[in-house]
Amino acid sequence: MESSSEGVARTGDGGAVEDPAPTVPAPVEAGVPEAGVPEAVAVEKGAVESVGPESVVAAVTAIAPAPRSPSAPASLSPSRAGDFMQCPLLYRFRVIDRLPEKPSPAATKGTLVHAVLERLFDAPAAERTAPRAKSLIPGQWDRLRETRPEVGELFADDPEGERLAGWLVEAERLVERWFTLEDPTRLEPAERELFVEAELESGLRLRGIIDRVDVAPTGEVRIVDYKTGKAPRAEYADGALFQMKFYALVVWRLKNVVPRRLQLVYLGSGDVLTYDPVLADLERVERKLLALWEAIRLATETGEWRPRPTKLCGWCDHQAHCPEFGGTPPPYPLPVTLPVRAAESEDGAQGRMGPG
Repeated sequence: MESSSEGVARTGDGGAVEDPAPTVPAPVEAGVPEAGVPEAVAVEKGAVESVGPESVVAAVTAIAPAPRSPSAPASLSPSRAGDFMQCPLLYRFRVIDRLPEKPSPAATKGTLVHAVLERLFDAPAAERTAPRAKSLIPGQWDRLRETRPEVGELFADDPEGERLAGWLVEAERLVERWFTLEDPTRLEPAERELFVEAELESGLRLRGIIDRVDVAPTGEVRIVDYKTGKAPRAEYADGALFQMKFYALVVWRLKNVVPRRLQLVYLGSGDVLTYDPVLADLERVERKLLALWEAIRLATETGEWRPRPTKLCGWCDHQAHCPEFGGTPPPYPLPVTLPVRAAESEDGAQGRMGPG
């Protein structure tokens, strides 16, 4: 981070949008679109601001893991909070049934770009240049294919490699744009890809991964998240900031420190969205999360997971199981009388910050 308290202020101009006071967002019909995909796709680790059908934003996971055994919800992340608010049945399919999903080009590109920006900070400050960052892309793509073989399906029908080449060029452009928004030679992140987890007094366990944490010499904390899509319109800014306020809440509960600044860097449009939270913001988010978790608990106990049709349904992998498309959900894998605690910790720890 910069060597002054300015290290927690906006880095770069980039058409940043200020959000001086939290407001109730207008209804969202199609979410915040990612670059190259109309009407809505995945935002990495994204979610929404308010609880209820009147405020809906997609939060689609980047790469789906292999199917696992069904289980009751035990914690909440920004992505899963967004899933439930978008469509309770989608939440069930992902969290309880754990149905497989196909990787998408947009989300996989986001994963690749995130890996490149994380690895760039391994180099000395003077060597953090755009050419060096772009040179990391082939190696990180190879690594991604090794660790997540399912992404190989994306270009299985591209024997000549033309689509893959174009896709990698798009990733290069996103990486290059970052250098117009921030100067990595002046940044020394305190943390990158930081796993955070905290248990609230209610027992609800919150968890997530923060792209970058900067700490100024004066101790002020900035939380930064990269987005490979475009910045939302001003009326949807609160929804876009929900994820960041979620992380700020976890950091406050873990460290008793309210982050000085929350910053979203939109590589798809070259914008930077910043917000300076206050304690009341975090308390408000905590109340909303508790209400959301209660709704999830009731749905888990009753087995009532209703679909909520939106324009986002066109990108859902689970149409074959959705009643809105003539499908039938899998048999509910949990007892409908199952008592659900807000969250349980296997090791009894109250929270942690570190590798996930």
